Amino acid sequence: MNVTIKDVALKAGVSIATVSLVVNNNNRISSETRKKVLKTIKALNYYPSRSARDLVSKKTGNIGFILTDDHFLRTEPFYTKIFLGAEFEAREGEYYILLTTVKADFTASDPLPRFIRDKSVDGIIIAGKVPPKLIEKLGNNSMPVVVVDYQMENKNYSHILIDNIHGGILATEHLIQNGHKKIGFIGGDINHPSIYERLNGFNKAHERANIIPDNNRIKTNTGYPDRQNGYNLARELFTSNKNITGVFACNDAMAIGVMHYLKDNNYKIPQDVSLVGFDDVEADLLLDPPLTTVRVPKIELGAEAFRVLVSQLKNNKIQPKKILVPVEILVRNSTKKIQ
Repeated sequence: MNVTIKDVALKAGVSIATVSLVVNNNNRISSETRKKVLKTIKALNYYPSRSARDLVSKKTGNIGFILTDDHFLRTEPFYTKIFLGAEFEAREGEYYILLTTVKADFTASDPLPRFIRDKSVDGIIIAGKVPPKLIEKLGNNSMPVVVVDYQMENKNYSHILIDNIHGGILATEHLIQNGHKKIGFIGGDINHPSIYERLNGFNKAHERANIIPDNNRIKTNTGYPDRQNGYNLARELFTSNKNITGVFACNDAMAIGVMHYLKDNNYKIPQDVSLVGFDDVEADLLLDPPLTTVRVPKIELGAEAFRVLVSQLKNNKIQPKKILVPVEILVRNSTKKIQ
């Protein structure tokens, strides 16, 4: 039989509201009453329901998580891993994560996610590229918002960001330190701050090594950074650059596209071309050869976003933060030292 808050109140000889106040650690309850209620809770093996917690707190106990549709329609599970990080962190706590998607081309006429319209969440996590019109419609919403892997100008929002510049430096320096001087860069969705910063790191690594990067070896566009785009940009890159010995692709999906292009055109990896990606998705280990890449702690990004949001909710105060999550390079068999 499931023990209810009513059972606890009856056994302890107090009101249901008093049990709810104890459950929520409200300081209006005397020490003696608190001890009596807690003793009864333990004796009856009672687990507080959502309604018991929310009766006093006036909170929903829900956190909204927003992704754009294309992050689910694509095969690379980068942002779903970030969602899982938040979900894992929430499992042992008092909040539930409610997931929804919006169109990547969200317009002013599109409705906000239902959990916002219904006031069914206490705060929001948004991961990935945020449609500008969505932010406009959110307006000066009083609930806290945390944005993951996307830099926005809204100073009321907290940001959990990847150290993309350092990651770009690590990837490019790995190639330079292995003797490569003619290095290509491939990047889709170049207007995304993360991708642009990885290109920035690429250029900084060249500057540090006193190498002038050839702009003809930098191939970018505004298309989605997936495998097909990587394949297409690799064709552009190698059609006009026959002497490239190394490539840094802005993410692993595009790196896989580059790998397919190289194999289709009889290049051997890493004997003819060394290849570095960015993200460290599971597919990297299944490739032939396994891909050298920059590891992004995707689970930790989601967990950190959840922790920041919960901290703001518990303090009843929005204190925007900017947290930079470090990255590391994982050297596998897609790169080699050259003379």
